[in-house]
Amino acid sequence: MEESGFAGPPKTWEELQEQALKVKQDSGTKFGFMFQGANYEGGVCNGLEYIWTHGGEALDPNDSTRVLIGSPEAVAGLTTERSMIESGVAPEAVAIYREDESAGTFLNGDAVFLRNWPYVYALLSDPAESEVRPEQVGISELPSADGQPGNGTVGDQPLLINATSENQDAAWEFIKFMTAPEQQEFRAVEGSFLPTLTALYDDQEIQESVPVVALAREALQNTRPRPVSPYYSDMSLEMAEQFNASLTGEVTPEQAAQTLQSELEKFIEQGQQS
Repeated sequence: MEESGFAGPPKTWEELQEQALKVKQDSGTKFGFMFQGANYEGGVCNGLEYIWTHGGEALDPNDSTRVLIGSPEAVAGLTTERSMIESGVAPEAVAIYREDESAGTFLNGDAVFLRNWPYVYALLSDPAESEVRPEQVGISELPSADGQPGNGTVGDQPLLINATSENQDAAWEFIKFMTAPEQQEFRAVEGSFLPTLTALYDDQEIQESVPVVALAREALQNTRPRPVSPYYSDMSLEMAEQFNASLTGEVTPEQAAQTLQSELEKFIEQGQQS
C-alpha cells in the first residue's frame, strides 16, 4: 500500500477498486479483493453489506413486513458487488468462494484486500496457516458509497440449552464458564473473537495483541443484523441465490432486486395467511 502511494485504507468502494488495481499492478499480487460471494449464508451477509453501504435495506427496520430490497439503493449495492468482478478487482471464482477459500488466498499473500470475520487475524500468527505476518496487515471498517464507515454484518456464536436435556444445570454452568471475562479475554487474544463484555474493550493486553478488537469498539456501532423476520430462513435462501446470480452476471442487479422484492413479499404474505 505504502509503496503504491496510499497512506490509508479505502473509505469508498471506488477507492478500494482504485487502490486494489494499483497495488496489484505494482506488486504483482494476483488479486485485488477477496470476499465471500458463494450461494450460501455468507454470500447473503456480503450482499447485504453492499446494499447497506449504499443506503439500502432488505426490510424496513421499523416494519419487517415492508420489503425495500427493490429500491435503487439496493440495486446500486448489487451493482457495486458485480463491478468487483467486471473491473478485474476480484476473480470470477469469488462467486464460489466461502470463508476458507477467500481467507486462504489472502493468507498466501495473493490478495491485496480481504473481507472476512475477525478470527482470520489470529491465523496470521500461525506460520502453518499464513505466509503473511501480522505486522504486514492492517484492519479497517468496510468502505461505503459515501465514505462514511461501512456496515458490517453482526454475527454470533450462540450457546443454547436444549429444553429436553437431562443436564440443563450442567449446561448452564458451562455457559457461565464460557462467557466469563477470563474466557472471553482468552478467546480474544488467542482467536480474535470479539468479546461481548464492554469492559474488555479497555483491556490492555487485548488492545495490544488484537488490533481487530481495538477497532471493533467503533466498528460495532455500525454493524447491522440480517433482516429480522419469522420468515428469514426462506428469505435467506432466496437472497443467497439472487445475490450470487447477480454477482456471476446470470441476471442483472436490477433483475435480482426485483425478483427479491416479489419473492420476499410473497413469503410474508403466505406467512401471514397461514
